[in-house]
Amino acid sequence: MVIYLAKRLLSLIPVLFTVSIAIFLIIHITPGDPATVILGDEASPEELKELRTELGLDQPILQQYLSWLTSVISGDFGDSYFMHQPVITAIIEHLGPTLSLALIAQFLSLVIAIPLGIIAAKKRGTMIDQGVMTVSLFGMSLPSFLLGLLLILIIGVSLRWLPVAGYAPLSEGFWEHYKYLLMPSIALGAIQSALIARMTRSSMLDVLNMDFIKTAKAKGIHENKIIFIHAFRNAFLPILTVIGQTFGTLIAGAVVTETIFNIPGLGQLVINSVERRDYPMIQGVVLFVTLSYVFINLVIDILYGFIDPRVRVEK
Repeated sequence: MVIYLAKRLLSLIPVLFTVSIAIFLIIHITPGDPATVILGDEASPEELKELRTELGLDQPILQQYLSWLTSVISGDFGDSYFMHQPVITAIIEHLGPTLSLALIAQFLSLVIAIPLGIIAAKKRGTMIDQGVMTVSLFGMSLPSFLLGLLLILIIGVSLRWLPVAGYAPLSEGFWEHYKYLLMPSIALGAIQSALIARMTRSSMLDVLNMDFIKTAKAKGIHENKIIFIHAFRNAFLPILTVIGQTFGTLIAGAVVTETIFNIPGLGQLVINSVERRDYPMIQGVVLFVTLSYVFINLVIDILYGFIDPRVRVEK
């Protein structure tokens, strides 16, 4: 396992290096000048030139990239042009809302998706199965921002059960924190729950057709024990993969949802930074999200060995 982890960590180096190049190039070829945004359109050419020199934007792009990469490797993501604070500090300050949103959305999706997927597999070919698959297909087709707007209109505006937008930190109380995140969590987790439900059903069907399940039935073992202990445990690896991918997607893909519900997370930080052409902040946040996604997948790979010893032996 130690050798496997070492190989996995080494394999991340070219991935992150490639991502860093892509981030840097995309940002720098995008139209817009941070100096103009900071000083305004009425700034003189001399003032613009002086600020570009101060920010290092007058250097060749290769030199800018190597300078930024060297700083990142040493743990310095740079300083924001507009927020006047280290990028890593701003990321930590905005990580809490995004992480809370992702965790609640993931919890809701699992509570809904896994039981529905198991029931659909157990009732294969029935109206229940068809109903679950139809709902999951609808959930995968509905954009999160559209569902979010519908929830705001119905639950927030018409019924007034929950606040329309905003955010309350956990320090103000769990319910106060939770009620601001419930609607965006539903909007963000709907697609993930649909995907997990379909994968759960598919994986359970594969296992339920295996010989050891037929043997367990022949021995007279209770059906619920067969489903939840024998079948679900053996079907869990593909489901675990999807869970890891969806959680990474929740962290990386909360940009639109956070904007709609005015949640001060990483998504809103990226949007504001793009509008301001805050290069260090955009680069830092995108690289941080990439690192998080890669780390989540690494954790999923490690969990494989604990769930199924055969995977650990193969690795």
